Amino acid sequence: MIKKASGKKVLIIKTSSLGDVIHTLPALSDAKKALGDVQFDWIVEENFAEIPHWHPAVNQVIPIAIRRWRKKFLKMLLHNRDADIERKEWQNFKQIIRQTHYDAVIDAQGLFKSAWITRYTNGTTYGLDKKSAREALAAYFYDHPQTVDKKMHAVERVRTLFAQSLNYSLKDLPLDYGISQRNPSKRHENNSTTDRKTILFLHGTTWDTKHWPETYWIQLSNLLTEKGFQIILPWGNDIEYQRATNIKKSSHKPELVKILEKMNLNELSDEISRVDIVVAVDTGLAHLSAALDKPTIAIYGPTSPGLTGTYGNNQQHLTSNIQCSPCFKKHCNKEKNNISPECYTEITPEKVIKYIDKEVYGKW
Repeated sequence: MIKKASGKKVLIIKTSSLGDVIHTLPALSDAKKALGDVQFDWIVEENFAEIPHWHPAVNQVIPIAIRRWRKKFLKMLLHNRDADIERKEWQNFKQIIRQTHYDAVIDAQGLFKSAWITRYTNGTTYGLDKKSAREALAAYFYDHPQTVDKKMHAVERVRTLFAQSLNYSLKDLPLDYGISQRNPSKRHENNSTTDRKTILFLHGTTWDTKHWPETYWIQLSNLLTEKGFQIILPWGNDIEYQRATNIKKSSHKPELVKILEKMNLNELSDEISRVDIVVAVDTGLAHLSAALDKPTIAIYGPTSPGLTGTYGNNQQHLTSNIQCSPCFKKHCNKEKNNISPECYTEITPEKVIKYIDKEVYGKW
């Protein structure tokens, strides 16, 4: 392990997904507090390259495009002209990560694809050992594989990996994502011209089964606007925009429902910083809400918040108690009372609003 000292340069490999990238931020805050003058460079998927820039300990963000390159992987190997751009990008990427000597290179992903990248870096490599990594083969690429309990929450696993690799203690280091004050000038701006409480709905996600029923979103919106809350609706694709439109059209008080313009991660982060409460399904943006220290009510039907749920202050996880939940299935045909998947019949708008009332009028 490297000796505790200032002026260390560390390269992080944590490429995706959105939630995983956000889960890494507290480890940087820990290292900065424990080691002093430590600087990080970060290899990350190009779609998430905005996020590492938010943390003050990050010096250089190095985008990678594994998701895009793999579509032309064979053509790149065969030097096919159709993959000239991708091949040049890959060569340029390798040149960038080789030119700096790092005191430590930490693969925080624990996958074969991320471990493979360490072969092209210039520094002593660290990562999870074969019993700790998601893909055991990854451990064979590291100079110093580390043992980290798989039963820890993902945030604590990364914090522990960094502490063991960089030789410091996590004792007396509180959880700190390091980004909650990144826009202090905008932090207290309100989305309304009044003093209304604002609630942002993170209603979009990936799996079909993670979607809370649209009828529930409409019901929740109406319950909240009747109480005088303002609803904020972001969206990232046509399906999400249509859902937001349906929520507004079905509102008893549409003037209190605001559909945002399409936003990038920087803009959406600013918007989340300005609202009072977030209601979210199981989505990467829910982790952003937690990192920004926002009271968040996160809804988990077929999934579980145990190891990868939102993590931080004022986080409420609503789960189902039916026998088959959590099933971790992307598709489900079970339905009850026109609600699908069936597990959401136990996570109603009335249940959600009880937690909103507690946050506004009391304490969780």
